[in-house]
Amino acid sequence: MALACHDLRTPLATVHGFAKTLRRVELADPAPRYVEMIEAASTQLGDLVDQLALVARIEEGRYDPQLSDVDSLALARAAAEDVDEGAVEGEGATVRVDEERTRRAIGQLIRATRRHGGLESVTVRVEGPVVEIGPLTDYSAPVVLGEELRELQAAASVMLLRALGAEVSRAGDALRLTLPLP
Repeated sequence: MALACHDLRTPLATVHGFAKTLRRVELADPAPRYVEMIEAASTQLGDLVDQLALVARIEEGRYDPQLSDVDSLALARAAAEDVDEGAVEGEGATVRVDEERTRRAIGQLIRATRRHGGLESVTVRVEGPVVEIGPLTDYSAPVVLGEELRELQAAASVMLLRALGAEVSRAGDALRLTLPLP
């Protein structure tokens, strides 16, 4: 898996680089929109390759997290902002996580809860080291919890959080992430 991810990066970087180059060239309609779509898709593919590579490192025991102390409320707010989700409520606490990867993981779980629940928006609530995302529907719960493998990013996010020592569970109609304390 790690080798496949490595080998995919070069052609993907080429596609992404040329899409960026073409954006600077005067093109007739509808070509600029197509170039924009190519660039967005190559960015998305790059994120998926990064997720696969991370999963491979975790499964092989080679994941070396860059841990730091961060505020759980600030982390949840940044994650929600990344995926265009509204307000995050509550009070934070200092948690010890791989900040960038954890922010992305929480964002992916917010997105998965919204998408697989068929929801316009979700609620994100923080109480100390606990981040709750809801509502979590009966249909979306197995996907968001990584039990039903229908979305790589959700499953990879759960795997990452658990590798960091977080607890990931369902609490009523919410996804509960209990992040590790320092």
